[in-house]
Amino acid sequence: MTIPRILVLGTGGTIAGAARTRTGKAYAAGEVALETMLGEAGSLELEAELVPRPVARIGSQDIGWKEWDALHRDIAAAQDDPVIAGIIVTHGTDTAEETAFLLDFTLPPRKPVVLVGAMRPSDAVGSDGMRNFANAVRVASDPESAGRGVLVVMADTVFAAADVRKAATANIDAFRGFPRGPLARVTPSSLDWFAPAHRTGSPARFAWPDALPRVAILTAGAGMDAKPVEALLGIGCKGIVLAGMGQGNAPRVVIEALSRAAAGGVPVVRSARVDEGMVDRNVEVDDDAHGFVAARALGPAKARVLLMVLIANGITDPARIQAAFDGR
Repeated sequence: MTIPRILVLGTGGTIAGAARTRTGKAYAAGEVALETMLGEAGSLELEAELVPRPVARIGSQDIGWKEWDALHRDIAAAQDDPVIAGIIVTHGTDTAEETAFLLDFTLPPRKPVVLVGAMRPSDAVGSDGMRNFANAVRVASDPESAGRGVLVVMADTVFAAADVRKAATANIDAFRGFPRGPLARVTPSSLDWFAPAHRTGSPARFAWPDALPRVAILTAGAGMDAKPVEALLGIGCKGIVLAGMGQGNAPRVVIEALSRAAAGGVPVVRSARVDEGMVDRNVEVDDDAHGFVAARALGPAKARVLLMVLIANGITDPARIQAAFDGR
């Protein structure tokens, strides 16, 4: 049997974290080198050859263009390398959904690409990191993982990048999927898909840009005024995502300020600050009149990522942006 070769790109995060005490809450993300982590994984007798390539050793709250550009470049090269069967990215959980979604929209789904993290640092009692990593190896090694886009593996569960979100601050099972639930259940010794791959043979949906524009998330709250909108425009935001109340609503003065921004050529996307649900067009807010875009199933974080990619690809017309959100 041929042992699959898996490229492992390390960015740090809790999966590479070191706790101050094994039973305490405090820890430092990214303290454990990728090679050290893979050395520990070697004792698990995983049926794969793991090729380490460190990218960063940071908490995922600090990830940005530099790391995203490096990940995209390395994954694209690995997809063209016939000896690489799959790619794993070790990543902090705070922004895993954003990195996964960004890569998902800008890479073809030719080979498995799996993001994996942990909710507890590597040396904490009950750490979940090594089991999650073993599960990620199982997924990245499976040819049936191809054609599904970028995947996120946490707590014996496989999610699609388009659906996954972090829904709890500290639970081992902190990740959820919406509008679809999990794609598969996985353990270090088994993998059960719930449906066939749906993107086999499809190209990348958008080109990888030279840079990403400044797009901000504005969270709506009772009693707020228009000043935050004016401030965001003042610092040169090229797009604004509203994390609104309910189905993406906000005080009238905020909606009016955002309407002026949209009329001035700054795309505005309405999403919701609530944990889950659809934001449809023209429910409480008249999107047609204001020139807004409804985020549909995407929460604020992913809506921001998609809007950045669209603007970077020269797509600023609200109708075209809406079509991308509808078909995400």
